[in-house]
Amino acid sequence: MQNNDLVTVICSCFNHAKFVTDSIQSVLNQSYKNIQIIIVDDCSTDDSVSVIENFIIQFPQILFIKNTSNLGLTKSFNNAVKLAKGDYLVDLAADDVLFPDCITIQLETFKNTTLKNLAIVYGNAEIISEKGDHFSYNFEVDSNLKTSKKRISGDLYAKIISLETTICSVSAMLKKSVFDELKGYDERLSFEDLDYWIRVSRFYTIEFIDAILVQKRKTPNSLHSSFSIPKNTNGFSTYLILRKAFTLNKNKTEHRILSKRVNNEIKFALKTHNHSLALRNIVLRIQIGLKSI
Repeated sequence: MQNNDLVTVICSCFNHAKFVTDSIQSVLNQSYKNIQIIIVDDCSTDDSVSVIENFIIQFPQILFIKNTSNLGLTKSFNNAVKLAKGDYLVDLAADDVLFPDCITIQLETFKNTTLKNLAIVYGNAEIISEKGDHFSYNFEVDSNLKTSKKRISGDLYAKIISLETTICSVSAMLKKSVFDELKGYDERLSFEDLDYWIRVSRFYTIEFIDAILVQKRKTPNSLHSSFSIPKNTNGFSTYLILRKAFTLNKNKTEHRILSKRVNNEIKFALKTHNHSLALRNIVLRIQIGLKSI
């Protein structure tokens, strides 16, 4: 592969002493070698820091950031990006593992794409247990390990705000110049990845790679969400994301799509007796409705 672009992999750790060395080793084992590795420990209460320090003694090129207080994944990642020198970013949780050709395939996709203004590429992920046993795949696959249902690439804004398209964030590579332009992750949100995909897809294109690029470990402390909006988590964060999407909409069709999403949130808020959240979403629904007439 004739490519010498620098890729920065940011490995975020919080109480992952059992897994973090496997995660770092998977980066060191990449077939593509021009990689900057930054590890961020978000004030772990287990042995993560000592495990990392002992492991990286033989790898002085690895940058290790030790937070003195728990900042959360989003702020920790944004802070690490300030030290990133790469043209591309990989957001790696310390309990996940990259397959050896992951970065090679991601970079080749960026270089060979026919899409204009490509900002993010992503693929499929194998879901594994705490012990490394196979559970499933993020997107269902056939006997050839290709996705059973065709996934589209390109302008995905309407598909993402409707949740018709969900994205496997753990298998993604981000163009750093775009991340910087959009001022990174929104640190107020529980679903910073979904919000980022929405903002990116408004202005840029996204490409799917039909390959299994990573192993995502399913544990109680897993750092990444699944790039949808789970129904058992912070509804206010969802509301903020949908309100931001409203300001990004450009036409009546997009407003109608977003209205359906907000309607679902209203129903859920009422079902869970979260009346203040329901009221916020009702007001948002009215505002969107006035624009979609």
